[in-house]
Amino acid sequence: MKQGLVVTQLDVQPGECIKVKGKILSDAKGFAVNIGKDSSTLMLHFNPRFDCKGDINTVVCNSMEDGAWGEEDRKADFPFHHGDKIEMCISFDAAEATVKLAETEFQFPNRLGIEKIEYLAVEGDFQVKAIKFS
Repeated sequence: MKQGLVVTQLDVQPGECIKVKGKILSDAKGFAVNIGKDSSTLMLHFNPRFDCKGDINTVVCNSMEDGAWGEEDRKADFPFHHGDKIEMCISFDAAEATVKLAETEFQFPNRLGIEKIEYLAVEGDFQVKAIKFS
């Protein structure tokens, strides 16, 4: 997946929201939003796949510790459409990370016990329009 926006040296605390606004490309195969400590330590890899790596209309979530992926968690709900403008709010606590969209939300366990988010990366077929921390 092609690398997009990367933000480092963040200090996002539990309960705070990272809002990512943008547009899914009209020919999107997939995109990912990664949050965690750095590129090799991710609390959450949130990866909607339209047609990517053998998955069709599937959201795949995972974590990464020291560069090694954990067990993939596939979600049945797929609220994404080609060309959509979306806004997601990503927050976390000691137990889990939550991705809230207008019509649904996804939870994924905080497997690594990460206490603050220092890293955000967006990759793939998604054009970032704005990022807000609240």
